[in-house]
Amino acid sequence: MSKAIENIIWHPSPNFDAREAGTPVDMLVLHYTGMKTGAEAIERLCDPDAKVSAHYAVEEDGRIFALVKEEMRAWHAGVSCWRGAQNINARSVGIEIVNPGHEFGYRAFPAVQMAAVTVLAADIVARHAISARNVVGHSDVAPHRKEDPGELFDWQELARSGVGLWYRGEASASHKITPLASNDKGSAVSDLQEALKELGYDVVLDGHYGVALSSVIRAFQRHWRPSKVDGEADEETQAIIYALREEVRRLT
Repeated sequence: MSKAIENIIWHPSPNFDAREAGTPVDMLVLHYTGMKTGAEAIERLCDPDAKVSAHYAVEEDGRIFALVKEEMRAWHAGVSCWRGAQNINARSVGIEIVNPGHEFGYRAFPAVQMAAVTVLAADIVARHAISARNVVGHSDVAPHRKEDPGELFDWQELARSGVGLWYRGEASASHKITPLASNDKGSAVSDLQEALKELGYDVVLDGHYGVALSSVIRAFQRHWRPSKVDGEADEETQAIIYALREEVRRLT
């Protein structure tokens, strides 16, 4: 553990089990707690009846609580998928970031909290050699049912610190952009679906811009185009998707 977080607070949760033998820890999943207070959230993460947990929780004042040892499987991702892997809990470390979330008054993450998350995340990805493309939000791995950590989380600043994936400079048109709208069908929709799947999203390659694709695009926007989260594949959103795909290809 990094010296910068050696004062971490051990607050054990009973909600964990053993990781599956032979499954590498190769993902970091970030969440927000989505409850009114941090104390309430930590209490729930340690309640055996709740059957949920995470490895860490980071309070708004920057305090870091360790709830489950990293060698064990915490129960944070639920039904989820990333890059074809469906048992995300088995291969990930989960961090819950205290924030009331969209239901209870979503707000910006304080600088001291972001600093603590950054130090903790950097330590985790370094120790487990987690690739940038596998640092994701709960909404990325469960786009049809989750919104966290949401569009106010500063993914770009985290990436500047060496944690997570971002595109280089301005998103350029590395791929021909075709205007798309809900219920469109055809090769342009298929191209977009294939690009999102290459990034890691669980996408059905059916060439149809339906509700499912819109949910994935909305999740993508929360992470990489937070200025407008509407599920619409406008020109800017598409340009960023293809720019990120080029970055993934460059790094692999």
